[in-house]
Parts: sequence; structure tokens; C-alpha cells
Amino acid sequence: MREATLKIEGMTCNGCARNVAKTLEALPGVAGADVSLEQSCAVVRYDPAAIDEQAMRRAVEDAGFDAPQ
Repeated sequence: MREATLKIEGMTCNGCARNVAKTLEALPGVAGADVSLEQSCAVVRYDPAAIDEQAMRRAVEDAGFDAPQ
């Protein structure tokens, strides 16, 4: 397992943070995601053989948030 910190923009409440966490945790290869509204980021534990950071960013953007590199 690896850990990546993704910057997340556009979250305005705890509901947004929960939505981002659920979006990331639903992806194959993601073991868990801790999302911080205050720090505007997500710390994601994932299997690099199953998913990469770019795919995680796309999923966050598809959910309506920004995930710049």
C-alpha cells in the first residue's frame, strides 16, 4: 500500500468532505481516505498496482470538486 495526499478544492462543509471520502473509497484499489475540510486535502491509502493518483483526481473532479496536481 502507498499513501498519497491530494489537494482538494471546492469543499465548503463536512458533507462535502464525506462525499469526497466516499468517492475515493469506492474506487478499486483504494483502502481508505481521510479527508480534511480544514486542510483542503485527502490522504489516500491505495494499491499502486490497481489505481494511480491521476485516476483518483479524475474521480474527485467527476464528483464536482477540483483536485489540482
